[in-house]
Amino acid sequence: MDGTAIIEQLMTPEGRDDPYPLYREARAMGPVVPCGESLLLVTGYREVHRTLRLTGFGVPEAEQREQWDEGWSRHRSRVLLSRSMLERNAPDHGRARSLIASVFTARRVAALEPAVTAAVHRLLDGMAEAGADGSPVDFMDAFAFRLPVGVICELLGVPEADRHRFRPYAADLTAALELITTAAELAAADEAADELSGYFAELAARRRAHPEDDLVSALVQVAADDRDRLSGQELLANLVLLLVAGFETTTNLLGNGLARLFDHPEVRTGLRAGTITAAGFTEEVLRHDSPVQLTSRTALTDGLEIGSIPTPYGTGAFLLLGAANRDPDRYREPDRFDPTRVDSQPLSFGGGPHYCLGAQLARLESQTAVPALLDRFPGIAPAGRPVRHDRLVLRGYRTLPVTLGPA
Repeated sequence: MDGTAIIEQLMTPEGRDDPYPLYREARAMGPVVPCGESLLLVTGYREVHRTLRLTGFGVPEAEQREQWDEGWSRHRSRVLLSRSMLERNAPDHGRARSLIASVFTARRVAALEPAVTAAVHRLLDGMAEAGADGSPVDFMDAFAFRLPVGVICELLGVPEADRHRFRPYAADLTAALELITTAAELAAADEAADELSGYFAELAARRRAHPEDDLVSALVQVAADDRDRLSGQELLANLVLLLVAGFETTTNLLGNGLARLFDHPEVRTGLRAGTITAAGFTEEVLRHDSPVQLTSRTALTDGLEIGSIPTPYGTGAFLLLGAANRDPDRYREPDRFDPTRVDSQPLSFGGGPHYCLGAQLARLESQTAVPALLDRFPGIAPAGRPVRHDRLVLRGYRTLPVTLGPA
């Protein structure tokens, strides 16, 4: 099997369901595998880590995406995301990110800790009520989605009455980030882009007239003060990005983490006894079953290389974060789930200029939620077969039914 065949296999339902055997096959060919003349498959931790941080590499922008996929720009979902900082390079990326980072601060995130704790216990109360008669409860719907969407909406200033609307829109919109999608999925993504853009246009207008102490108000003010630094289109695109990225990854982190606890009862015991920390557990879930499996980069100049492979201008690279996180040259026994690892540093939040702004918030939510969940429901157990989203880039569960056991 060559690199092209690996990519083809990753695109299949079986490959998306469990990509790790394919990652091992790819690593056996080397940390960087050419796939034709202008594409590389990168699985090595060192090589992915370096490529994410080199300024000579950037995200593929709209013009290049259109060259690769004729008709790309006809999809409103893809155009919307291309206007966000997720898919922009310097100088536009730095301009938008610095403005958003100036209001999405570490201090503001840290101040959310009491609200996160209160939200965790409120959702656990709801789970207890739903499962009081022994009925199965879908952990993804009852907790893993509701916690991060509540937190990011609180931060943005989205009214509580509107928050239930976002899960289907986010699920549909993120299909536009996948490497392969059907016409029906892209149509749904375009509709979700319209709905979310329209929602934030209305909310921004309300906050422009009546500012409050939230991120939407702050960013609306920034855009109003200097449209050359943040245009109206960029404002909407980045608000949608903050919403979707603010809970999609964390939802998957929480679901993937609970599934690991079911597979490893000794880890559950260690967490309850305090011999395993919630921070160590969170980092190992990020490493072992990353909520984000893949990101793309392209060479923005000549004279670059990844590993020892020359990477001329325009060469694309699929950086397999999920594979790099299990690189045996970086981690001893990389396929073993071990929350006691030291200096883990998974690449799940990316790196370099595009390092995830919400990484601190995702970690806070996981480290608060997991101990509280096990303390409240020490007998929590799987109840039937979980269902994964049929995705490669974003890896997580659609449903994860559980029974709660005695409180």
